[in-house]
Amino acid sequence: MLTLVGSSREQLLGYVERQLQNFFPDGQSGLREQLDARLDRALDRLAHCIGAVRLWRAGEFDPLHSSQYATFLYYLAHTLHRDGAERALCNKLFFLNKALNGIDLFYEIDLPPVFFIGHSVGIVLAKATYGNHLVLYQNCTVGKNHGAAPVLGDGVVLYPHSAVIGGCRVGDGSIVAQGVSVIGRDTPGRCLVFQGAAGALNFVPPRRDILADFFRDVPPPDAR
Repeated sequence: MLTLVGSSREQLLGYVERQLQNFFPDGQSGLREQLDARLDRALDRLAHCIGAVRLWRAGEFDPLHSSQYATFLYYLAHTLHRDGAERALCNKLFFLNKALNGIDLFYEIDLPPVFFIGHSVGIVLAKATYGNHLVLYQNCTVGKNHGAAPVLGDGVVLYPHSAVIGGCRVGDGSIVAQGVSVIGRDTPGRCLVFQGAAGALNFVPPRRDILADFFRDVPPPDAR
């Protein structure tokens, strides 16, 4: 169960409805009813995610916290899409998230139950495979190349300006350093990924459990 900081469920429902009406004044009817029918499921998913993120207060959702609100809008759009709601409404929520938070996160993408957005601006995510306990920072990119999409394991961290492109497998616990591009290459997992000479990648064992900085519910490294 989530406590909404400075708001209530009904106020949040009206807040999202008014944002959609103001950003997309096309006179579409039935917005509130469609949102109301899926809001609780979206909030349940959000509660699970927030409860696992160490940097956030468990059980609290602040709609004025940009990263939390970006996560909420994704869950709401994804829940609506999964339940067969009108595509136009899903598109509007995707567009709203992009306009407000600068994140390109389509509602057809299946993100894991637990992920953390450090700063949303400039994040672009393709339809790829994403493992649990994903960490995303500003201007990171996950993209396809010639139709091939990456597979990201559990506990992958993408620091600012990093990229994972093409048919590569990013192993569990791969920490991709700032500005590093993983293009059509696999990573072994349980490693820090640095840029080497002439486009090569260097893999270094982490000296500490970086993932535990982000999440409360991750098992110790020797149990993963």
